[in-house]
Amino acid sequence: MLFHVDPALNFTFPPFPTELRFGCGLSSEIGAMARELGSSRVLLVTDAGIVKAGVARRLTEPLETAGLQVLLFDEVMQDSSSDMIMRAAALAKERGVDLIVGLGGGSALDSAKAIAAMATNPGSILDWVGLDRVPLDPLPCICVPTAAGTGSEVSVWSVLTDDATGAKASVGGTRVMARIALCDPELTVSLPPAVTAATGMDALGHAVECYVNKACQPVSGALALQAIALIGRHLRRAVADGTSLEARSGMLMAAVLAGIAMNPTRLGLAHALAMPLGSWNLKIPHGTIIAITLPEVMAFNCSAAPDRYAAVAAALGEDTAGLEPEAAARKAVDAVRSLKADTGIPEGLSACGFTPEWSERVVEEAMKSGNVAVNPRATSPADLTAILQKAM
Repeated sequence: MLFHVDPALNFTFPPFPTELRFGCGLSSEIGAMARELGSSRVLLVTDAGIVKAGVARRLTEPLETAGLQVLLFDEVMQDSSSDMIMRAAALAKERGVDLIVGLGGGSALDSAKAIAAMATNPGSILDWVGLDRVPLDPLPCICVPTAAGTGSEVSVWSVLTDDATGAKASVGGTRVMARIALCDPELTVSLPPAVTAATGMDALGHAVECYVNKACQPVSGALALQAIALIGRHLRRAVADGTSLEARSGMLMAAVLAGIAMNPTRLGLAHALAMPLGSWNLKIPHGTIIAITLPEVMAFNCSAAPDRYAAVAAALGEDTAGLEPEAAARKAVDAVRSLKADTGIPEGLSACGFTPEWSERVVEEAMKSGNVAVNPRATSPADLTAILQKAM
């Protein structure tokens, strides 16, 4: 779909301070990149699984060969912990660290960005929840994804868990963004099929919800639509054959494009629901939530943005020739349902431990999200409740 560029169109695409470096084998050059930033002491933020799998060595060896001291912090868990972030930031200050490197999925990268911020800023990370509230420049941060999904390596946001309440919160702004996004598809090859599927569907959720929402403009739209096409072309193969560098490269590029696209636009109802569904003791994995809820959100929204959803269907490879826009839009819903099923995502939220008694609390929290305001169709608590029921 081509955007109609009205002479009255007026929009701003925000600054993008992250330098994107993309290519197979590029992680071997991280030592030179760190030296370019003037660094000598590095805190490598990751999780124990990445270390056990030997992936961390792909960074520690070239960093040490370049003469940098590397301190390993491998305590990241699913859904970054505010207490862990503050503990790691204190360690960075104590040891005179001048560069943070995040290695892993979204939790590791979000943690790294938050740790970089709190290594130079006062108080608690929870003091700076919201957009553009972090007062001082963080330490430089290099984000190195091992999964194609969250786009955290290029995202304005760092999502974390408030340990006192169990709820998720977000700290964002251009200051929080990584200095370098080092995207090496080779580092995603060992990602298990189920995680590949969930993170890939998360990237699809970013792209679709960015593309159809009320804040989308031509720059974000072009990036999002290309991401959708790449995911339609490569996700099934990346799940079925994780060794395919073509599929892995396509998916990592899609995640990056979607991550950049969504920075100025926010997202939609699937992501509004994802924050509370990933909170408290529910803690359903984020990508799984998006994969399950996205088709139901799309079905709800189709009538409000049929031309946009028709373009999504075409990008996913559906034949929409000769169809009225709403009929073509429905093919986008069917295509996402098919992709979800083909990649082994659980059928519904009930398979992930969600029960109806959680609905009121989840909906109440989701309605506070800025993602509701930009959704293409006006949404009430009753609408969100109905979407949740259909996603069960």
